[in-house]
Amino acid sequence: MINGTNRGGAMNLSQLAHLVALLETGSFTRAAEALHLSQPAFSRSIQLLEGELGTLVDRIGKRNEPTPLGRLVGQRARRVLAEVEEIRREAEMLAQGETGAIRLGLGAAPSALLSVPLMQHLLDHYPKLRVKLSRGPTESLLVSLRERVLDALIVHIRTLDNEEDLEVAPMPALASGFVCRPGHPLLDLRGATLADVLDYPVVSTGLSPEIRRRLAGAAAPAGFELHMECEDISYLFDIVERSDAVFLGVLASARTLAESERLVRLPPPPDFDIQAHFAFVTLRGRSISPATRITRERCLQVIQEAAGA
Repeated sequence: MINGTNRGGAMNLSQLAHLVALLETGSFTRAAEALHLSQPAFSRSIQLLEGELGTLVDRIGKRNEPTPLGRLVGQRARRVLAEVEEIRREAEMLAQGETGAIRLGLGAAPSALLSVPLMQHLLDHYPKLRVKLSRGPTESLLVSLRERVLDALIVHIRTLDNEEDLEVAPMPALASGFVCRPGHPLLDLRGATLADVLDYPVVSTGLSPEIRRRLAGAAAPAGFELHMECEDISYLFDIVERSDAVFLGVLASARTLAESERLVRLPPPPDFDIQAHFAFVTLRGRSISPATRITRERCLQVIQEAAGA
């Protein structure tokens, strides 16, 4: 590698991006391939940068390892490149206005509650705004958010850790409880207890450790386990309609089926008044697009209406 310095040179963003790729891959060949460059052109770019700054990478056998200077420049290069990307994003947002796109990730319960009213609202009021909704477990949605595949998420707060890179905006609490089919034997019981309910299979999209402990206490000494757990809430509702299983989750997510009398809310058992807490999640420090703001406001409105129902 070049060891001299050429203070008259002028580094550019491409050279910084090339250095970051080299540090991440540890290989001139793989880095050049990833950037769709010839190896001679890639090597020349690194040489020019080293000519200006000093030795950034040491060759040790077949390995390429960053020097202390290389690690420092690499760290700062990543920050510079991230800032440049934010400049591009903000310029694009100003140019797009309300004609942009929103890529929203939804947990199972938020998806059941928000998908239709959100898409209907955007279609009616923002017909030029493109929408992509993705549903899945929080872990996979967070990966997509961090990889910039998604712009925002709405998930249960209980599924989030205290991640420093996330901006978490809590939303109003929603009542949770049990739902069953019309004619279910539990509806014939007056003042059904939690133990009575747990005599039947319980299905859900997932439960917090606290709720599991409370259910296990009520089911003692046998203990408690969910009979079925599924991210697709529509499958769970189908099972509940066709069996004696009961659904435990956000009551508002079953509102449409309850209004059509396909499902019935069970009176809450004594001392089992529980709530669900959703959050609107974005990456900290990342600009919020107009489309994301519009989406957040509509989803908040729907949840506020559900919380007040």
